[in-house]
Amino acid sequence: MINPEAKLAENIFDKPSLASTREGFGKGVVEAGRADERVVVLTADLAESTQAHHFQKEFPERFVQVGVAEQNMVTVAAGMANYGKIAFATSYAAFNPGRNWEQIRTTIALNNVPVIVCGMHAGVSVGPDGATHQALEDIVMMRALPRFTVVSPCDAEEGRKATIAAAKLGTPVYMRWGREKSPIMTTEDTPFEIGKAIEFWRGNPPAGGPEVAIFATGPLVHNALLAARELADAGTSVIVANVHTIKPLDEKKIVELARECGAVVSVEEHQIHGGLGGAIAELLAQKAPTPMEFVGMHDKFGQSGTAQELIDHYGMGVKDIVAAVKKAAGRKIK
Repeated sequence: MINPEAKLAENIFDKPSLASTREGFGKGVVEAGRADERVVVLTADLAESTQAHHFQKEFPERFVQVGVAEQNMVTVAAGMANYGKIAFATSYAAFNPGRNWEQIRTTIALNNVPVIVCGMHAGVSVGPDGATHQALEDIVMMRALPRFTVVSPCDAEEGRKATIAAAKLGTPVYMRWGREKSPIMTTEDTPFEIGKAIEFWRGNPPAGGPEVAIFATGPLVHNALLAARELADAGTSVIVANVHTIKPLDEKKIVELARECGAVVSVEEHQIHGGLGGAIAELLAQKAPTPMEFVGMHDKFGQSGTAQELIDHYGMGVKDIVAAVKKAAGRKIK
């Protein structure tokens, strides 16, 4: 059943409202700008695609259009942050961090300045744009950098909250955003804190407790919930946790749920090497070795297609999560 403490939307399964996570950024960064005049936004010729145009309209004097020059964008952002600004640097994730990782490393991470790197159109759900624009390596690129926090909101409302929180953090942040409209699962009352995972679903356990913990991030959290409901109808109890912060992980919660269930599944729209699943596997290898299955991109590039076609084709659909849960449960240590 849905965890009542999560205070999720009532229509989470039956015709949920839809919005892209990047729309949450567009709203959140305007709120952050109203709250703190130090907030500035930079973009590389993609104001509307990144939703930065909302900030541009309200605060034109604090908006910087650098043109098609992503590497310059982050170095300018780092310079502004060195002089007291809170800078959001926005572009497609394939370019930011894909094209400008070295500049991010040298000018932002090494200097430990408050620049929020925003990678839009991440994952295969960018669809028809094809493999070149489907960033599937950005999480591992950014969580490898010291001092960076990495956040992957599950929906537009959580994205709004995360943007406001990132502006207050005072250290480098990477935020991952999607283009495709996806279900809005959370509400204004849903708890959000950077670094704190939250249980969205806890099945009615049989004797012995829930069988598998599903750790999901980004819009695929909704697929994980659909899988949990399907599994519950078939008599399998699981827990679904929304892991919106991939670095730092909520180590206490993840280890606690892994020990409670005895088997784990990770769900992400990213390469399974080094993303959410990799981060959780590293943690559990150290503190609570647990059988684990990985739902995500398995060492492949994407291709053109609709978002749903690609999610299903590459094994990130509801049926794939159900299959991974069954496989993980079958591997539990007796």
